[in-house]
Amino acid sequence: MSDQVQSRPANVTDEPAPLTKSEKRALAKAAKARAAAAKRRRQALAGAFAGLAVVAVIVVAFVALDDTGKEPADGGLASNPSASAPADPAAPADPAAPPAQPPADAEFPPLPEGADPALGKEPVVTKGEGELAKLTSKTLVQGTGPVVQAGQQITVNYVGVTYADGQEFDSSWKQSRAVPFQIGTGQVIPGWDQGLVGVKVGSRIQLDIPPALAYGENPGNGAPAGALRFVVDVLAAQ
Repeated sequence: MSDQVQSRPANVTDEPAPLTKSEKRALAKAAKARAAAAKRRRQALAGAFAGLAVVAVIVVAFVALDDTGKEPADGGLASNPSASAPADPAAPADPAAPPAQPPADAEFPPLPEGADPALGKEPVVTKGEGELAKLTSKTLVQGTGPVVQAGQQITVNYVGVTYADGQEFDSSWKQSRAVPFQIGTGQVIPGWDQGLVGVKVGSRIQLDIPPALAYGENPGNGAPAGALRFVVDVLAAQ
């Protein structure tokens, strides 16, 4: 059999046929649609990242607020909520704004030299009896140190209970931290300002305080209402 050369028709070429105007418009429209879709995807991703960043900022702010809004373990309810400069270790009656707390004592309790050993043990404080009409001070342990004077910085341990039922609401013993403050200047409730001036260092004093010299009958803000009983150990004065 002889070889036969097949020739392609004269009207067939390798070049593609030119696009018509309608085809060009269709291609341009498709390219534009693809670009718009890509832009929308980029915007959606950017919006998602921005939303995640906002959520992260809110979470961090909430955690920080939760940490700063906590009340310290020592409520310090012997402080005067109306004082302009409350004592450092005693928070005001509003627990949302507690002042800085001192560190726990390295040796607790920090007894003065020659103090009665009874001051080294937390007292048991019971409820009062009858109606309390006026501030009453009772010496449970007589100290031998200098007499406390108004304006001095004194350091105390204390337990506070409600007079009517003996329910404890505050205690420096629970935090192993004696409390320093300035006496007789309104940094603490009037019952303390009046009842601790004139006491000798090293004394343990029971103070029965009527509502008018404590927080009143309806103080709010977590402060105890009604008459109160405190047992206070005076450890230092300067």
